[in-house]
Amino acid sequence: MTIRVAVLAVATALLAACANEPQPLQGQFAQITPRQAAEGDSTGAVVRWGGRIVDVEPQTNRTCFEIISTRLGTFARPYWASDDTGGRFIACRTGFYDPAVFEKNREVTFTGRVSGYQSRKIGGYDYRFPVVEADIVYLWPVRETVDVVTRPAPWPWWGYW
Repeated sequence: MTIRVAVLAVATALLAACANEPQPLQGQFAQITPRQAAEGDSTGAVVRWGGRIVDVEPQTNRTCFEIISTRLGTFARPYWASDDTGGRFIACRTGFYDPAVFEKNREVTFTGRVSGYQSRKIGGYDYRFPVVEADIVYLWPVRETVDVVTRPAPWPWWGYW
């Protein structure tokens, strides 16, 4: 009986170690950030970028997203380690994506090809946005925050019997 439990525990640990990003986000991608792409010309590069939604623009036959980029953490999910971002980018995909669902600050990851660049203003600043023609738009579930309250254990334990 204990051997079965041990084998099951080892198998579970091995499967957990092999966990990967979701199937639609897997593949080989250029190792450039949106900021690096904006500084040069990365047209045609296949990328996997993510971050938080700044704006959603439904158009006639597609929807474009303005994204503030962050590095991707475990499972290709956007990860905010600091205020240092990877720049901004625009990702467009055929179809209607409802701005009520794809709301500001939601985390999203895209895969696709850099198709060109667009100049837009952020406040009074002219910004050069790389534009991604997205194959995949992956909206992540909202992260739940949990407050954890801990109390130190009384010590020594034997003094409270």
